[in-house]
Amino acid sequence: MAKVQPLPAASSPSSSSSSSADCRHRGGLQGHGKQKQVYTVWMKSLVFNGHGCTVYGSDGRVAFRVDNYGCKGSRDVFFMDRAGKTLIGIQTKSFGMLKRWEACRHHVGEETETTTTTPWFRVQRARRGGAGAVATVTLHGGGRTYRIEGCSSKSDYRIIIGGGGIGDGEVVAEIARKQTASGVVLGEDVLTLTVGPEADHLLVLGLVVVCALMSHTM
Repeated sequence: MAKVQPLPAASSPSSSSSSSADCRHRGGLQGHGKQKQVYTVWMKSLVFNGHGCTVYGSDGRVAFRVDNYGCKGSRDVFFMDRAGKTLIGIQTKSFGMLKRWEACRHHVGEETETTTTTPWFRVQRARRGGAGAVATVTLHGGGRTYRIEGCSSKSDYRIIIGGGGIGDGEVVAEIARKQTASGVVLGEDVLTLTVGPEADHLLVLGLVVVCALMSHTM
């Protein structure tokens, strides 16, 4: 498969200055002098007639993937690395009209190769009128919380630190439809994910998968 090359995170000094000012104005990602990571997310499975998504790294090669084969909207989704090793398991749980998504980290022992799982985070839809939030994210065992703001159904949203603690309101990741260097906007299934330098990339990628499940695009 041909590589998919993301747009570079860095820019020229002049455009970088105006971009930084714009980010401060919009409350966007702040690099603090460190490099941000840009991924390309293609909302397609690598498996023929399958359902899922494929994440390409900055080198244009497959970095992560979700392949649910012939089952769209599965209640059990597995986020894998390029070799097919499961990193995150995501379950959709329903209580009447209410839904939530629970994720576990998968760990493989070095000696026995036995897989163990650890509860990681939970996502719930936000109440209407909740400061533009689409969903709230709670880490297992407490600690830092996050919220997802924007419109996940249109693939234009941000992941923001929430909960009223230190760093509350800081944007850790943004996702939008991918544009070429000439400014041409690609299809709705080709996205650019920009992750801040201090963010947990695996957590962000897991939340992108949850947003796809929420909007029934995967």
